[in-house]
Amino acid sequence: MRMTKASERIILGIDPGTVVLGYGVLREVGNTLTLISLGVIKLGHLDDHGLKLQRIFQKTSALIAQYKPDCMALEAPFYGKNIQVMLKLGRAQGVAMAAALNNNIPIFEYAPRKIKQSVTGNGNATKEQVAAMLKTLLKFEESPQFLDATDGLAVAVCHAFQVHAPAGKKSYTGWEAFVKDNADRLK
Repeated sequence: MRMTKASERIILGIDPGTVVLGYGVLREVGNTLTLISLGVIKLGHLDDHGLKLQRIFQKTSALIAQYKPDCMALEAPFYGKNIQVMLKLGRAQGVAMAAALNNNIPIFEYAPRKIKQSVTGNGNATKEQVAAMLKTLLKFEESPQFLDATDGLAVAVCHAFQVHAPAGKKSYTGWEAFVKDNADRLK
């Protein structure tokens, strides 16, 4: 009798930000999740927004080269009181997406509430509650300096918990597929 290998994938989760960008990398084998890495990319020392975007692209590309993820999951920007902040977050997310698409890695987006709901069972959970649940779920002790790191990890866990891409959300495997499906946006 031959044993079949459990499906394995590496998931890179990104919590976009222009001051601190959080990331988490998971290995999923069957129903088992294992923490590979989590951390932050600090951008607060850069004054120029263009330089921040360049650094996000470079660092995200480096994470992709190092961990060779099968997919990338990102937290979608949310509407707050300050539209300028939302626009900057959207740009940060877009640059991280571009790094994945440039490497033919499928991308998935999740709303902050969906991520919290998936990880803690409560869509209104605090960052601290999400971090505590991740520590329990993935059995790690260290507390990151920035909760953005566990936020990035939470996005990866949320994606692992999804059986299929969420309704209405499309994943893309490269620029060609994205451009083909979004030709009307390029006019």
